[in-house]
Amino acid sequence: MGRMQWAQLFSRKRSGIIQPEQQEVGRSHFQKDIDRIIFSSAFRRLNHKTQVHPLPENDNIHTRLSHSLEVSSVGRSLGTKVGQRLAPELRSIGIEPSDVGDIVQAACLAHDIGNPPFGHSGEAAIRQWFGKNADRDFLKDLTPVELNEFQYFEGNAQGLRVITKLEYYLFEGGMRLTYATLGAFLKYPWTSDFMLKGGKKKFGCDLTEQDLLAEIASELGLIPRSTTAWCRHPLAYLMEAADDICYALIDLEDGIEMGYITYDEAIGILEIVFDFETIPPLHSSCQGSELLRRTIAIARGKAMNILIEGVVDTFSQQQEQLLTDNFQYEDLIGACGGRVKACIDLAKNTAKSQIFDRPRKIAIEVGSHATIDILLDAFIVASHNLYTADDRHPICAKSQQILNLMGSHQPKPDWSLHHIYMHAIDFISGMTDKYAVATTKQLGEITE
Repeated sequence: MGRMQWAQLFSRKRSGIIQPEQQEVGRSHFQKDIDRIIFSSAFRRLNHKTQVHPLPENDNIHTRLSHSLEVSSVGRSLGTKVGQRLAPELRSIGIEPSDVGDIVQAACLAHDIGNPPFGHSGEAAIRQWFGKNADRDFLKDLTPVELNEFQYFEGNAQGLRVITKLEYYLFEGGMRLTYATLGAFLKYPWTSDFMLKGGKKKFGCDLTEQDLLAEIASELGLIPRSTTAWCRHPLAYLMEAADDICYALIDLEDGIEMGYITYDEAIGILEIVFDFETIPPLHSSCQGSELLRRTIAIARGKAMNILIEGVVDTFSQQQEQLLTDNFQYEDLIGACGGRVKACIDLAKNTAKSQIFDRPRKIAIEVGSHATIDILLDAFIVASHNLYTADDRHPICAKSQQILNLMGSHQPKPDWSLHHIYMHAIDFISGMTDKYAVATTKQLGEITE
């Protein structure tokens, strides 16, 4: 069994650039990664994409953007604290604790950037559409592996495509992030083929980025598991832990805000890791719902601090196992055990039982499936029309009108069918919730 090396794992080289960039005074390579992600249009669109509750009427409810920003904040703390624990070793290779925080923060900012409209419901809708249409003529020319990729559509894999190909330098490196940040971003550094053969639940790389995945793994020295799969970069575990902490605790706040769980239920979960009595009295002017909202926010912050310290302790203890791909747990939260795991598990289970299955949420998700179906019916069929068109049977006017809506994502007739369909998915998955709904209305106005 090999061992990954920190000097290689912190590669400052950038994907899509042959010559390394020069260091700027007062701005590290990894801080550049953060800036490139934040200023991208794909990141900005997360403000209008569902986190958990589709099209909420309450403006206090989280979107993908607010969630990503909060995850990045926790991730920065996790990375910096781990960097401080490893300081003697890392400083010998020119890495400061803040660099570790910056890498994890960048990965956290991008972790949901490939998610389609309507959140996980949108992912499920895409998968189901390709599943129920698997026998249709327009999908028969795809190979089994290509079809599987669509039937198991994965926002994580789409995210890799967004940051490495679709943003900024289109198909010439994308955001051109450092390999260190790309490694920390890759929660599932394997293809759909390996997922199915290896019994994994998710994958992080489409066929179109398979060579890039191998390039990232080679540059970072990730340990191979097969020809299309590698172990995780150790910092990817910190990105995942930041997401788990925020997802679990923030769901509680949203649940209270929407009236799905009580204040006492949320406090009961948070008290697993801290003593509620340590919260000082709030200003006497705070009453009613405002008092509860402020109190739960303070309680959540205190709980997060304890969870962060628990994850940092566990990462430090498990460093050798992580570097040798001998980590025996599914994630760092599981490795923490004790009150850390108990708090996160209870928060997630409460959300599943009392928040996720609410009638309004389900009703809107049913509508989101219908919206995704309309979009795929239109853009995949139009794309197939483009693929099969020739001099005798040119593309029909309606299909061309539909493809014109794709702008720079519009495919070319001489591409492979898989490549053409990937561009259609790029366009649809990049939509915000509202734009997806507006586009379905626009499609209804297009006639032969």
